Order: sequence, then structure tokens, then C-alpha cells
Amino acid sequence: MTVSLKSSRERPADTDGYRILVDRIWPRGISKKALALDEWAKEIAPTTELRKWFGHDHSKWQEFKHRYFRELDERPNAIARLVETVRRQPTTLVFGARDVDRNNAVAPKEYLERNAARQD
Repeated sequence: MTVSLKSSRERPADTDGYRILVDRIWPRGISKKALALDEWAKEIAPTTELRKWFGHDHSKWQEFKHRYFRELDERPNAIARLVETVRRQPTTLVFGARDVDRNNAVAPKEYLERNAARQD
């Protein structure tokens, strides 16, 4: 299972594999063509309420992940489909946030890796 992360501001590459946008809102100022997505998975993005609560406040990161993982637990069909995708092919989760270390692609990558390991 190979899951990579990439900012929406970075150019797509052949090595990205299957590209999935994991934001609920479209990255500002970027065209669909420029993103070269295979899928826009809004259903695994954090809820608007959670995203606004977090506000990219580093001090809230651990609690954000905890709450986000609970939200993902409530979406088993979407997660199962995503796990199947990442098992079949290299996958890149694309995100719009400027913080590359704490965003809504880092958290689901961790969640996916844990879930895939549990399902083996």
C-alpha cells in the first residue's frame, strides 16, 4: 500500500498514481485541469464544523485528528472503498492547505494506514 501526499499547488507527476482531492471545498485559484484528479472524495473530508473549529491551529492538531477519526469511523463505506483503491495502486491524497504537516490529508493517510493494517 502506497499513499503519498501532495499540495494542490504542486504539479502532478506520473509517480502520483491515482490522485484524490480530500478537501470538502475546491482549492482556490486552481483549475480542474491543473489538478489532474482521478477523484474528489468530499465524503472523507472533515465536516465544515470540524474544519472551522480546527482553523489550522497547531495546538488543536491532536484533538482535530481524534475528532476527524471519529467522523471517518462513521463513514465505513467510503473508507472501505478508499482502502481498496490504495491497495490496488499507488495513491496520492491531494490537499489545499498551506501547512504540509497538519492538514486533512495527513490525518486520513494515518487513518487509512491503520485501517489497512487491521484488515490484513
